[in-house]
Amino acid sequence: MGTNLKDLLFKKEINIEDLNGKVLVVDSFNILYQFLSSIRQRDGSLLMDSQGNITSHLAGLFNRTTKLMSYGLKLAFVFDGEPPKLKHQERERRKNLKVEAEKRFEKAKAEEDLDAMKKYAARTSKLTEEMIEEATLLIRAMGCPIVQAPSEGEAQAALIVDKGDAFATVSEDYDSLLYGSLRLVKNLTITGRKKQKDKLSYEIISPAIVDLSENLKHLNINREQLIVIAMLVGTDFNVGGIKGIGPKKAYDLVKTHKMDFNAIFKEINWQDSFDVKWEDVFDLIKNMPVKNNYKLRWEDLDKKKIMELLIEKHDFSEARVESTLSKLEDVKEKQKQKGLQDFFKK
Repeated sequence: MGTNLKDLLFKKEINIEDLNGKVLVVDSFNILYQFLSSIRQRDGSLLMDSQGNITSHLAGLFNRTTKLMSYGLKLAFVFDGEPPKLKHQERERRKNLKVEAEKRFEKAKAEEDLDAMKKYAARTSKLTEEMIEEATLLIRAMGCPIVQAPSEGEAQAALIVDKGDAFATVSEDYDSLLYGSLRLVKNLTITGRKKQKDKLSYEIISPAIVDLSENLKHLNINREQLIVIAMLVGTDFNVGGIKGIGPKKAYDLVKTHKMDFNAIFKEINWQDSFDVKWEDVFDLIKNMPVKNNYKLRWEDLDKKKIMELLIEKHDFSEARVESTLSKLEDVKEKQKQKGLQDFFKK
C-alpha cells in the first residue's frame, strides 16, 4: 500500500538520460508486483509459458531493466526480508482484497466482460517464492547486484542512498522518503503510460524525481514530522490512518503543534483508531532494521544463464532475447569506449 503523500510532496519531471551513470536502488517487490499487475493479456490473464508457468514478471524485468541499462543507468536491487509484526494487519488486508478481487473476476468471466476481467485480474497478483527466486537469477545474470534487506526493502534502499553509494531509490511508493532516502525516482519502470486507478484508461507519464531535502525545506518540516504526517494519513503499520485526515490536514496539525507529537495524537484520539501505541509505529519507521555490510558490484552480462532461464525454461522468443542482448552489448561497448576517450582527454 505505502503511504499517500502524493498531494503534499512535489516532484520534478526528468528524462531518463538525466540519470546516465547514476546508481539507482530498486525496490524489487514493488516493481515485480507492478509487472504482474500490468503485463497481462486482454482478458486479464498473465503471460505464461507452454507449461503454464507465469512469466509476466520475467518479461517486465528483462525488457525494462535492459532498456534502462542501455541508457547508462547502474541498477541495484533490494529485496524485502522479514516483515515487521506491525505489518500483519496490512498483509491480511491485501490478502482479503485479493480474495474479493478473485470473486469479482470470476463473476466478470461468467458474464464475458473482458474489461472487468482485466480490471479485477490485476488486483489478484501474487508474488510467489519461485517468482522471487527466478527474478534474482535473472537480475544476477544481467550483472546487477542484489541486496537482501533484513526487513523492509525500502528502508535498506534508503540507507544505501543516504550513505552515498547510490543516487536515489526507485519505487512507486513514497515510503523510502520516510526512511530517509535523499531522493526517490518514480515512473522509471513504467513504459510511457500508467493505468489510472480504478479506471481502464491510461495516462501519459514521465520519470520524476522527489528530492527529500527540497520538499522538507518547502514544507518547513523535518523528517520526524513527515513520519507523523504519514502516520496520520496511514502507513503499512497503521492501515487507513485517522478517518477524515488527508495529507493537507495532517500537515496543518504538524505545523500547529510542531514537535509536540503527543499533543497531535491526543487531539486526534489515536487510541480510538489503533490498538498499537503511536510511539511504536513512529519508532519502527524511524529505526527500521537495516544492514551496513552490503556490497554493490556490477558484473558482465551472463548471456548463457539469461538464455537458459528465458528461452530454454520459459519459451521466450530466442530472436527477441538475442536481439535485446546484442543491442545492450553494443551500447555497453560504446559506453566503455566513450569512457576511455573521456579519460584520455583529461
